[in-house]
Amino acid sequence: MQRPMARPKPATFDKQKVVAENRKARFNYHIEETFEAGIALQGTEVKALRGGEGSIAESYAEVKDGQVFLVNANIPEYSHGNRLNHEPKRPRKLLLNTREIDKFVGAVERKGMTLVPLSVYFNARGRAKVELALAKGKQAHDKRATMKDRDWKRDKARLMRDKG
Repeated sequence: MQRPMARPKPATFDKQKVVAENRKARFNYHIEETFEAGIALQGTEVKALRGGEGSIAESYAEVKDGQVFLVNANIPEYSHGNRLNHEPKRPRKLLLNTREIDKFVGAVERKGMTLVPLSVYFNARGRAKVELALAKGKQAHDKRATMKDRDWKRDKARLMRDKG
């Protein structure tokens, strides 16, 4: 009997509704590889995210005891939640394969890389997901070069639009 083939991972993630984005991450880090991870959420957290609330600007992910946690992500309390409302900045478990977690452990310990969340979104099935990146921090001169390139591209586009 032939085993069914594993479904190939899509090149880009199926983002239906982006809730929170970490826009500074691409400026502060060299992004090596991106992963999609599920988040273990409580009911009121899901409702708050569906309302478009949440921030991952200062958050990061860390590996503890063979599990990955999203630390410092802010999902504010749900407005209609009662006494069972969630804590806004609690660490949230990320749902990943063991192989991916092992890869993270190796990269963080040996290569000095960081796990940075790029965005929180809902996929086509309505599940909350995190786009997680394995990244290396940029030095100050790298950031200046990025700013210089970005300014040049903007000026070039302006020149082409005016002259062309």
